Amino acid sequence: MIIRLSAGAALGLALLSAPALAEPVKGAPELTHNALYKAAKLPKVACKLNKGTSSASTKKYITTLVGCLNKAWKPAIKGFVPVKVVFKDADDRESCSTGMEVSGSFSEICATQLRVRVAGDWIKAKNDVAVFTSITRTWGGVVTGQTGIGEAWWALENGASEPVMNEQNRRYYLQIDCFVGVSAKSVGRQVKDWKPVVKVPEFWKNRFQGKTANRLYWLAQGYKSGKPGACNTWTASSSKVA
Repeated sequence: MIIRLSAGAALGLALLSAPALAEPVKGAPELTHNALYKAAKLPKVACKLNKGTSSASTKKYITTLVGCLNKAWKPAIKGFVPVKVVFKDADDRESCSTGMEVSGSFSEICATQLRVRVAGDWIKAKNDVAVFTSITRTWGGVVTGQTGIGEAWWALENGASEPVMNEQNRRYYLQIDCFVGVSAKSVGRQVKDWKPVVKVPEFWKNRFQGKTANRLYWLAQGYKSGKPGACNTWTASSSKVA
């Protein structure tokens, strides 16, 4: 979890001038014209997922899903490095990215690993919506990390106005949503309604996810096309990333 803040917000200063109008990002080709967008539709990966209601079966589910995602995204990312799952000890509640203590299950990227804490909420759940959503969202960070998108997003001007930077952050997290749709399509998941996915909360308070209608739009865009190129939020109109 990374959040970029404007200089004014970081210093807690009031914005005295009229807010700048946000607009599609320019001058950042790693964001707007990334080679990832030219990749073919991700291959269909046979991914047999059965969560069960035990710690062992839930961990097996996660390991299987990440293995499927490694296979699915490898052809799309030049120099792709497979990601390994590392399960945290049950009493290890600390998030490496936020420093927060998290009581429930969560997943995050720590360096080059996908680290997961499996707790009773995921284990006892009768369906896999929460665990599937968390893992595929976190996987979106793998995609942005290995394609240069994450680095380019972080390098955007930090001195921009707060409205502009807020929109840039929404473009990033809406792209993550779109990648969730692409991943779901590739592993053969049948999704008719994305609302339950949108309702799955992050383990941290993310205020840059955008309007529900736009989140549903980008999830559907990724799923329908199955191509990473459908997820170029950086050139989309401001209305699509509000």
